[in-house]
Amino acid sequence: MTPTILLVDDNDEILEFLAGELGDQYHVLKATNGQEALTIIAQEAVQLIVSDVMMPEIDGFELCRLIKTNFDYSHIPVILLTARNTLQSKIEGLKLGADAYIEKPFSPEHLQAQIANLISNRVKIREYFANSPLVHIKSMAYSSADEQFLESLNETIRQHLDDTELDVEKLARFMNMSRPTLYRKIKAISNLTPNELINITRLKKAAEMLASGQHKVYEVADMVGYNSQNNFGRNFLKQFGITPTEYMSIKKGEAG
Repeated sequence: MTPTILLVDDNDEILEFLAGELGDQYHVLKATNGQEALTIIAQEAVQLIVSDVMMPEIDGFELCRLIKTNFDYSHIPVILLTARNTLQSKIEGLKLGADAYIEKPFSPEHLQAQIANLISNRVKIREYFANSPLVHIKSMAYSSADEQFLESLNETIRQHLDDTELDVEKLARFMNMSRPTLYRKIKAISNLTPNELINITRLKKAAEMLASGQHKVYEVADMVGYNSQNNFGRNFLKQFGITPTEYMSIKKGEAG
């Protein structure tokens, strides 16, 4: 799928220029001020925001602050563009959670490289989390709000791992969130559905237990909510590229 990028600038000429430069690679949305930008991200799934700093009413700094402190949007990377090239303004932008800061005048190639890096890095981190048995869910957090959410989510799933019927409905209830909000947030951060994330969390807990060497495979399968050892083994192999028995042997060798 083509990533959706939101461009925010009160200068129509710059907005059209950037849209023309980025339109071949991305689905581009445009806003002429911060308030309009907030309205758009409330309605659209935006993967990245490029915003000018100097704008009337809600400027780029304030827009960045509002995004990074809002639970629903805090995962969205923000690139700030500014003609104010003082060190102090850079520090201010980064303190507010900006993911990159580009001084005007800038080359379109530089902006494109920053956008591509931010998007591809997130994809790599998501894949690393999903495919590595012992990597913590917090590795996907890009803001303190995301980190707190992921910590709470991980803890909640782990508390109910023995429930073979655990699904997004139950999880939303345990998290005191609406099902659509929980689904949207998990998908935005991890690119996984809640049910996929529940399954990966089961398998990661299983990996911890297998690594300890204190349980047999069938015991671990049961303890993390699998009715069938065969089903557990197939899922473990599919997710991590190794069977539970092979994984135990490797960990035993490392410990020895």
